[in-house]
Amino acid sequence: MTDIIISIVTYKNNFAQLQKVIQSVLNTNLNIKLFISDNSPDESIKQICQDSRVEYIFNQSNIGFGAGHNLIIKKSLELGVKYHLVLNPDIFFENGVLENIFQFMENNQDVGMLQPKIFYPDGSIQHLPKLLPSPLQLLKRKITVSEKLYEKWNSEYELRTMPDNSYIDAPVLSGCFTFIRTIAFGKAGLYDDRYFMYFEDFDLSRRINKYYQTVYYTYVAVYHEYERGAQKNPKLFKIFLKSAFSYFNKWGWLFDKDRRLLNEKTINKIKSIQ
Repeated sequence: MTDIIISIVTYKNNFAQLQKVIQSVLNTNLNIKLFISDNSPDESIKQICQDSRVEYIFNQSNIGFGAGHNLIIKKSLELGVKYHLVLNPDIFFENGVLENIFQFMENNQDVGMLQPKIFYPDGSIQHLPKLLPSPLQLLKRKITVSEKLYEKWNSEYELRTMPDNSYIDAPVLSGCFTFIRTIAFGKAGLYDDRYFMYFEDFDLSRRINKYYQTVYYTYVAVYHEYERGAQKNPKLFKIFLKSAFSYFNKWGWLFDKDRRLLNEKTINKIKSIQ
């Protein structure tokens, strides 16, 4: 029986980069099935999906990040597969990472969603798990020219003081590598299709956290060739803004009753394990 179904949504991706993540996934003793959900304008990516454990799906148009993953998440639910892994096509990792996370999830039934530590390829850390931001805090991050002006707040917001070899229930986990107990989708729902790209991970983290712990797990790490597209590309920045409006319209702009409580709980927990 399949232990994990893994979904990767692609859109005109670099072949060498994509081959690295496919190889990382296939280098495991677990029973896995990998689906490539391709939003590209043509089927050229199909040629590198030759392993019997890899299934290629051509979506014929760019339906977005969440919608592309939802096609495969529905398969996990239908087949009763225990775990679903959402991966970006620019991720790679060493042998043993999946096994470690799988065993942790088996031993901790109250955990519904997990993100490991994320590194840049040069070994420097990416601070991707987060507290829940207010609209003003999010705007400050985007328009401030110097990080030194908000360094203290940013350190807290990005959980930068989280020690190694520990884990914590965190409000927001990154969608670049998200290991999820499949039944959590049955309770919380799939990705919200109103987010074409950006903030779908904020939204899903919050919904799953109502039923399970959403854990930032620093015992293992993966590598992410992260480019911060919304800060470089005006078109992507517009998509970012649209998704931000959708998120705050859904969860609250000034009045978000859970935001302060979840953030304070996480901050206090980090202090207790330092």
